[in-house]
Amino acid sequence: MDLHVQSETARLREVVLGLPYSNGPVPSLQDTFDSKSYESVLHGVYPMEEDIVAEMDAFKAVLEKYGVKVYRPELVENCNQVFARDVGFVIDDKIIVSNIIPDRQAEIDAYWKIYGDIHYKNIYNLPEAVHVEGGDVVLYNNIIFLGQYAFEDYPSVKTARTNRLALDYLRMLFPNKTIIPLNLRKSDTDPYDGILHLDCTFMPVGRDKCIIYKKGFLNPRDADHLVEMFGPDNTFELTTEEMYWMNSNVFSISEDVIVTEEHFYRLNRHLSDKWGMTVETVPYREISKMGGLLRCSTLPLKRD
Repeated sequence: MDLHVQSETARLREVVLGLPYSNGPVPSLQDTFDSKSYESVLHGVYPMEEDIVAEMDAFKAVLEKYGVKVYRPELVENCNQVFARDVGFVIDDKIIVSNIIPDRQAEIDAYWKIYGDIHYKNIYNLPEAVHVEGGDVVLYNNIIFLGQYAFEDYPSVKTARTNRLALDYLRMLFPNKTIIPLNLRKSDTDPYDGILHLDCTFMPVGRDKCIIYKKGFLNPRDADHLVEMFGPDNTFELTTEEMYWMNSNVFSISEDVIVTEEHFYRLNRHLSDKWGMTVETVPYREISKMGGLLRCSTLPLKRD
């Protein structure tokens, strides 16, 4: 298998889509890993498997409509395997296997067949001290935007998934790329006040545009810098409520075709009417109650 991913929006050819089956019981509050799941369990609205299956099937149908080859991990009984992006990510021709939290190790083991088709020299297992998940890695050609939480209380914050050592490791692995670290606001219990991954507050779309929730960054200058990079006319700013429903966690099939959630009314109109994109909408609101959305469910392997 030839890996090649350099951006979020180049024409997609091959992708891993997570699995919706055998997710296990509803977690207890103390066993949730993110603020959205915490809220869902607290209020008794954690999604049922039949709804998760229906939503992922709709997403898969759109991918296949555009001729994308879709891989799936092996099934692990009683294990939530929806969010493939947490397990690993591809940059250029390298796949980096994430150091995800120990309770989710079984998810990585389910990818053995996929990794078996990749040359071993292109598979990178992170050193134990380096923590990074795919949702915190956003590609924009020769730039890697890296969401992180580089503070002393990192070990005690459940929603802190990428540490400062990840920056050093990626700089070593990709010396010719510009890597921009962005510290994210965190909360383990309040989804209106915390950002799990960078793709929940920022996402490039099209050729030169982006979606952003500016309050998701601990340093306001980081958000301002991103707006300056893309330009105000090429930036769609989210409200807090839109961030809560993860409007930035969309998934591009190409620069002209984007998959979004059917309830993202304001965003979808803007993408279509203002930026001239083809917007494919799918139902994904139930899955969002587990702390992720469309991009979180994918691990792109090959783009043009």
